[in-house]
Amino acid sequence: MAQDDNAASQADATAREAAGAAQGTTDRMREGMARAGEAMRAGGQKIAENNAQIGLKMIDQAETNAHQAFEAMRRAAQAKDLSEVMRIQGDYLREQGTRSMTQAREIGELIMQFGRDAVGTMRGQGGSGQG
Repeated sequence: MAQDDNAASQADATAREAAGAAQGTTDRMREGMARAGEAMRAGGQKIAENNAQIGLKMIDQAETNAHQAFEAMRRAAQAKDLSEVMRIQGDYLREQGTRSMTQAREIGELIMQFGRDAVGTMRGQGGSGQG
């Protein structure tokens, strides 16, 4: 009888250890899933913020382009002859070409910075805070 009690105690202890180990594994999995969910929510929020920042930058650029176009039209309207109108138009087109290249570079740099920030976050380094 004593052996049966001892065997039952050992079986009971083994079952408790197994249940404890399983609970520990379940808790670690739950914590990992919670961290992953939080990271996904934070990533989604960051994407929305980045898209908004790009949108605002593009609106600023469009506003600048419109202002410059109207400024050139005013100068052309006040021109004294056709050659002055042609010069104003040529100057405007050259400036707009340069401005377009600069604006494209600014948007590209924003996108690259967002990418660097995302890679840094995935590596656990956090974002650069620039933008």
